Amino acid sequence: MIPGNFDYQAPKNIDEALALIASNPEAKLLAGGHSLLPAMKLRLAQPALLVDLGRISGLSYVREAQGKIAVGAMTTHSAIAESSLLHAQSPLLAQAAKHIGDVQVRNRGTIGGSIAHADPAADYPAALLALDAEITARSKNGERTIMARDFFSGLFSTALEPGEIIVEIRIPKTTGAGTAYEKFHHPASGFAVVGVAAVVRASAKGIESASIGVTGVATHAFRAQAVETALRGQPLSSLKTACARAAEGIDAIGDHFASSEYRRHLAAVYCERAVRAAAGRK
Repeated sequence: MIPGNFDYQAPKNIDEALALIASNPEAKLLAGGHSLLPAMKLRLAQPALLVDLGRISGLSYVREAQGKIAVGAMTTHSAIAESSLLHAQSPLLAQAAKHIGDVQVRNRGTIGGSIAHADPAADYPAALLALDAEITARSKNGERTIMARDFFSGLFSTALEPGEIIVEIRIPKTTGAGTAYEKFHHPASGFAVVGVAAVVRASAKGIESASIGVTGVATHAFRAQAVETALRGQPLSSLKTACARAAEGIDAIGDHFASSEYRRHLAAVYCERAVRAAAGRK
């Protein structure tokens, strides 16, 4: 499989990259390449220009910023999975990163490339939704912040506008809360047939609050708001009943591997596992 002809540029800074994509509407950004390159080989994507972000310094980091944890868009999955800062202060993103692909994928793939691609079975979106993350995008006109709840808009579709590049993701610290990511892996691709991310604050009396993100079930990740409402102020014994509502109001997708009905069932099962694990993990 050979891609069609294309031009290639490797800008040295973000301003050069922005200028290139602004001048060529048919340009595509290359981050880790795990989604774009296979599509190009199959000629499902045929960009006139490939803009490689790999040589831009300063887009790979995990650090504290204004009371939150800032993650550069070109930070690899492996760097996120191994970040001591994340494990200490906001571990959910690292927990999700550990479930992505295999070692080779985690060493090359990037968080910015993953969420910009917005695969409906990707792992990060569930975690970012549960964390109420902020996504910073930059264009020639400046920067703007997009909340994760507004970012994932449909099948391989996001709120990014033409000419914008993701530069940073910010997540809150979850000290005092428990977090967990539970996933039913597709045996061939490693993608999530269903994945559930949970941030839970619990006490001896029960669940004080829960934020739950779900991926793999619909055309894009979503917050299980019905479950969150049902769990608030309730004992852990209410978990099974509450999580039965994990896909409530959702038009579940189906394929030859997992029907829409099966995905709904898995959403309830993995919701219960994630919340239970998070309730015991602080």
